[in-house]
Amino acid sequence: MRKTVHQPSAPPAQPVRFILEGPRLALSGRLDIAALEGLDRPRSLRMAEGCRGIDVAGLERVDTAGAWFLVALQQRAGEGVAITGAAPGTAQLIETVRRNLAPPAAAKGRATPLLDRLEAFGRKSDRAGRKALSLVSFLGQVVAAIAMLPVRPRRLRLTAMVHHCQEAGLAAVPIVALMAFLIGVVLAFQGATQLRQFGAEVFVVDLIAISVLRELGILLTAIIVAGRSGSAFTAAIGAMKMREEVDALKTLGLDPIEILVVPRVLALIVMLPVLGFIADVSGLIGGALMSWIELGVSPAVFQSRLVTNTDVWHFGVGMIKAPFFALIIAIIGCYEGLSVGGDTDSLGRLTSTSVVLSIFMVIVMDALFSIFFAVVGV
Repeated sequence: MRKTVHQPSAPPAQPVRFILEGPRLALSGRLDIAALEGLDRPRSLRMAEGCRGIDVAGLERVDTAGAWFLVALQQRAGEGVAITGAAPGTAQLIETVRRNLAPPAAAKGRATPLLDRLEAFGRKSDRAGRKALSLVSFLGQVVAAIAMLPVRPRRLRLTAMVHHCQEAGLAAVPIVALMAFLIGVVLAFQGATQLRQFGAEVFVVDLIAISVLRELGILLTAIIVAGRSGSAFTAAIGAMKMREEVDALKTLGLDPIEILVVPRVLALIVMLPVLGFIADVSGLIGGALMSWIELGVSPAVFQSRLVTNTDVWHFGVGMIKAPFFALIIAIIGCYEGLSVGGDTDSLGRLTSTSVVLSIFMVIVMDALFSIFFAVVGV
């Protein structure tokens, strides 16, 4: 006589639960069509606003309806927010649903209502404010890590810092020198064309010296470094984030800011003034050469007028700006790199964002410095 043994059935999975863990939204339980029927979807979608990541590692079951809801949740969270922790089958289902979603219907010929525009402006302002606060917080963490180096000097990754000095500084010397040389040539040519009308050609020396030493030398150098080194910082750290190397560092008890960010920040702070000095010299050489060719101002006359009529503070103003520009470029580049999600789309988008935001902030900081030095009379 056969005896049937009844195995206890596994308890049914619980409906989906939403847990806010700081800036991350974690989902657990069961996310299928049955769970969605009893879900307050508008309220659930609002929970994704402002979050920087959606973790679905705790979900036990996801069907097509659940994948559609996850895509809607990601769209509500905004650009750059990635869905992480999904099993391979779930990730493939989510991607299939995303590809087959119908594009939003274009409202042709209809003006956007005023309330919708105000809502969109408010959402963008809220995202910008949250990002600004997050950047300030990140800056504080980096400054705190740097401030602890004199107390614990062994924490400084000197080899990594020297490597980044070479990559961000020495490797950029040719392009920076060439750019500054050409800027000096253009300034001398345009200045000669205008000043010749008033018989004041000799003042082209003052024009070149003040423009290059005070503003254009360091500003254009910072813009080149932002496009070259700032984007490299974002791409390198973002690739490590995609390969989960940053998470591995945290698992080992290592601080990613101390290992990845601090060497890059210190390297750029050291090298940008050097690049600015090289740009100043190259710009003056280019201006002197064009003045000699176009106006007949010999190098000796150019040097004599440069030394006599140019205040050393014009050079000092440019050098004072350099460390602040370097800090802005390095902080934004590393921050955007650590914000990369698990897909290549976010890597490319945030690399572009890093360059644009760095250049914008450098120009804003230069304007603030110009106002400050005008007020103090320098």
